[in-house]
Amino acid sequence: MTTTTLAVLVPLLPFLGAVAGLLLGRTAPGFVRPLAVLPALTALVLAALVAVRQGGDAAVDAATELTPTGSVPIELALHIDGFAALVAVLVALVASCVQIYSTGYLRDDPRYPSYAALVSLFTSAMLLVVYSGDLMVLLVGWEVMGICSYFLVGHYWETPQARAASLKAFLVTKLGDVPFLIGLFALATDAGSFRITRILGTVASGGLDHPTLIALLLLAGVAGKSAQFPLHTWLPDAMAGPTPVSALIHAATMVAAGVYFIARLLPVFEASQAAMVVMAVMAAVTMAGSALAALAQDDIKRVLAYSTIGQLGYMTGALAVGDRGAAVFHLLSHGAFKALLFLAAGVIIHAAGTNSLAAMSRMRNLRDRIPDAYWTMTVALLALAAIPPFSGFFSKEAVLGVAEHVVTGHTEHAPAAAGWIVLVAGLVTAVLTAAYAMRLWLLAFRGRGAEAPDHGRQPLTMTVVLWVLAVPSLALGGFAFRVLPDWFDGRDLGPTLTTAVLGTGLALAGGIVTYAAWRHTTALAARIPLGAVAAHPEGDAARVEAEAIATHEPAYGDIAHAPDPADPGRLLLGPLHRHAAAGFHLDAAYTALFVRPVQAGASLVRFLDREVVETYVRGAGALPRWLGTAVRRSQTGNVQTYVSALLAGTVVLAVAVVLVATGA
Repeated sequence: MTTTTLAVLVPLLPFLGAVAGLLLGRTAPGFVRPLAVLPALTALVLAALVAVRQGGDAAVDAATELTPTGSVPIELALHIDGFAALVAVLVALVASCVQIYSTGYLRDDPRYPSYAALVSLFTSAMLLVVYSGDLMVLLVGWEVMGICSYFLVGHYWETPQARAASLKAFLVTKLGDVPFLIGLFALATDAGSFRITRILGTVASGGLDHPTLIALLLLAGVAGKSAQFPLHTWLPDAMAGPTPVSALIHAATMVAAGVYFIARLLPVFEASQAAMVVMAVMAAVTMAGSALAALAQDDIKRVLAYSTIGQLGYMTGALAVGDRGAAVFHLLSHGAFKALLFLAAGVIIHAAGTNSLAAMSRMRNLRDRIPDAYWTMTVALLALAAIPPFSGFFSKEAVLGVAEHVVTGHTEHAPAAAGWIVLVAGLVTAVLTAAYAMRLWLLAFRGRGAEAPDHGRQPLTMTVVLWVLAVPSLALGGFAFRVLPDWFDGRDLGPTLTTAVLGTGLALAGGIVTYAAWRHTTALAARIPLGAVAAHPEGDAARVEAEAIATHEPAYGDIAHAPDPADPGRLLLGPLHRHAAAGFHLDAAYTALFVRPVQAGASLVRFLDREVVETYVRGAGALPRWLGTAVRRSQTGNVQTYVSALLAGTVVLAVAVVLVATGA
């Protein structure tokens, strides 16, 4: 079987699994779980075979015309280079783990068949984006992911939080997709084709007429899809969906699509120095702001959501300094440990009966209830904080290293200003990342107070997936550093000495300072009566999470409404804590600037329609009705009346004629 055939089957199998799952969900429920898991696992095997056959050599290209357009052709094309081959393996791996995990996590959910089918369709759409060599076909996968995210985030549609979050995610990403679509058409018009290879050839020959405009339009769509400032506000709210969905969106699909798109078309952005600086500023604000917000969140999933935004900022920063190898390397590394973080968080939520870190900090021995989640999440948090030798260290230092190369003039792919912006913001974010990672670990696993509730052991499928993902979280960095350079354009992925020492030192400093702050706040909290922690009634993990979401205001349980005196984030952030916890009030600003004016405009239109337009409509109908009434009343059926009216009319006409003649 040829490499092209294998590549076609990779996105096709999950799509067929989704269709079959939807058709058989009610009539043959016993087939739902195999139809969810087996296509994803088979796609993983095939994606790995495609990666091995591609081997980091010349890209695999194949195309057939999809439909004649008469102008710019649309083709069903494949373009598989080393980046695409590795990203497809990551997508299939995370999707397989999520499907296996979900069989236990949602085992009692009556909507599991539709959920599993949507996850399969989500996976198929992302794989289509990864392998597609034509921008219009890529756009199909891009939009299908947006639709799937709407339904998956709103899985618990009974809760107003889930309904609002799904609608917000859909609208915000669509807001970015409008300029994105315009940018795609402008790019294809300049290049004369939607084929990625032809577009890159046009860029190389200097054939783009409006590179800055096109790059900025495309960047708007990427900001929406990959949750970059200022269109990142949908991602923390999307935590209202099931935890496995959060893992899939944050680790391998949806948010990864924007970063991957820029990596594919990086020469288009490099053609505009202004666009590169704008991208660097966007990445810097995103990574630093989201890290501060993560340090103030009480919901464990919102901490991880802001963490994802910050790590995507690192990837965008690498692209802003012209190195797609470092960006995709961090994308792969982040995908492994972020999927592990979310799936481990699902186990923690089930065990604690709450999403609230404040409540967990009042639970003793929670880590003893869930040893598998404790150890695997510890590994993932160390990778997130970029502590060597975990995978996050190698990939994050690769980003900082390329920024240093731009600053020192070793590369000219990006302006020096972009290098300085990314380097400084990356180092600041390294401190903050270690700080919020340490805070999460301390509050979740080092709590004091009442005994943690015992909800029994999690299903084996959930535990096995955690250990499977722990392997790449621990070893992927060193493996990629030594074995995979051919898949990254032959680039050396090793960290530079300066950024490695500086970045690791700052990360260690952030963790140590947070630990010291926690010791101080815990000593103060010991003087305050904690009260009892209400244990969640036993139930499956999905019901625990759904009920936790339904009672989120934003903390869970009466004990969590008051400020947690043991939270080191309050001490570290000081007066900034309140603003960081609210996401620096960006949603409130959007409400004031956009939502309320639109609502006011809608109210005005409704008033004009009801009071002005309908008044004219009612008046237009009333006049004939009055005339008809008058004419009907004059039809008495009396001949004498008719003759009298006729004579009176004749007299009036005669008088009028005489008056006119006299006046003349």
